[in-house]
Amino acid sequence: MSCCHHYLLLEEGKESVFTVDFNPIKFGFGALKELPYDTRELGIKRIGLFTDSRVKNLEPVSNAIDNLQKFGISFDIYDKVRIEPTDRSFKEATQFAMEGKFDGFISIGGGSVIDTCKVANLYSTYPADFLDYVNAPVGDGISVPGDLKPHIACPTTCGTGSECTGIAVFDFLELKVKTGIASPRLKPTRAVIDPSTTATLPANVVASSGFDVLSHALESYTANPFTFRDYPSSPDKRPLSQGANPYSDIGCREALRLTGEYLVRATLDSEDTEARRGMMLAATMAGVAFGNSGVHLPHAMSYSIAGLVRDYCPDGYPQGAAMVPHGISVIVGAPSAFQFTYAGSSERHIEGAELLGANIGDVGPDDAGDALSVHLQEMMKATKMPNGISGVGYGANDIKDLAEGAFMQKRLIHNAPCEITQESL
Repeated sequence: MSCCHHYLLLEEGKESVFTVDFNPIKFGFGALKELPYDTRELGIKRIGLFTDSRVKNLEPVSNAIDNLQKFGISFDIYDKVRIEPTDRSFKEATQFAMEGKFDGFISIGGGSVIDTCKVANLYSTYPADFLDYVNAPVGDGISVPGDLKPHIACPTTCGTGSECTGIAVFDFLELKVKTGIASPRLKPTRAVIDPSTTATLPANVVASSGFDVLSHALESYTANPFTFRDYPSSPDKRPLSQGANPYSDIGCREALRLTGEYLVRATLDSEDTEARRGMMLAATMAGVAFGNSGVHLPHAMSYSIAGLVRDYCPDGYPQGAAMVPHGISVIVGAPSAFQFTYAGSSERHIEGAELLGANIGDVGPDDAGDALSVHLQEMMKATKMPNGISGVGYGANDIKDLAEGAFMQKRLIHNAPCEITQESL
């Protein structure tokens, strides 16, 4: 196991403090039935309930909605959330939130639903030009000016960990690239996680969201230590993605172990409730971890892979519009990305491979990248993931545009354990 000595190489003027910020979490089968209690405890009287048209008809979700009605709780439903949201869909959701004059929100769905609710809460509470809060260099990256209204986030997929993070990701249509909004104040007030919602998830959705979990944990664990950053000019300048730290390491290790044990099982057998519960727990643990440390290269690459999509749309997702689901866009580049970054933290890449179930045998520092890459490819093959970027419709002529889009993700690039140039991308 890697120890705290990873963080003791301090230099004058470098960071010596890390922060831990997470929201209350309720986890377990039947947790959604307790939404009326959670709503009343937070003092929410009029709710904007965000979901999507398919999720709202799932039995655990429809029962939760019926339960709110049974207890006389007032709410309006917004079920037009776009899977893989855009700046346009965020603006439409914000309009609903502004017109509804809600004093709190509930999101029930995957990461797209939770992220949409975060942003609608933000812009309806503190109206601004849309690009004001968007991460630089796409937007101005200004700070969220104050606390938001209560938000209870209820994930229905075992992947994004969005219920535990202050990050919302979207496609910026004009530039054809993904970007996001990041602030501790975007973090939901409470997370209610009910694994029963995953029972009807298609295999492709389980695999895609599961590889997002894997990448969250592995990128967070292999990220630059927080001690590599310059000491901030004031405490409020300390970034949300502060780098790997002893607290995030705990969640990363367990999320990697759970993912190695359960991801393939959860994908291949919809009745394996142990595996799907395990992946739901892994998603939340990885969400808490990377929400305090940040991710790096595979996620930076994923933003242009998803943003420049032409005609790819996998089974298990709404048809009719091209999309590379987030977990797929992350994992198709991950084997190559981790081969590149291993030189910056070889011990952690080896340990990551071992936690995921790889037989590392006599693997040494020079072989760590290959060992991890091969194991990731084996897991991808077992779950029928696309074979690299060619599997989602790209060719050699697309490399330049994909690299340019990835290089725009400065917040993520700077968290990688080695130098990332546009040429290396």
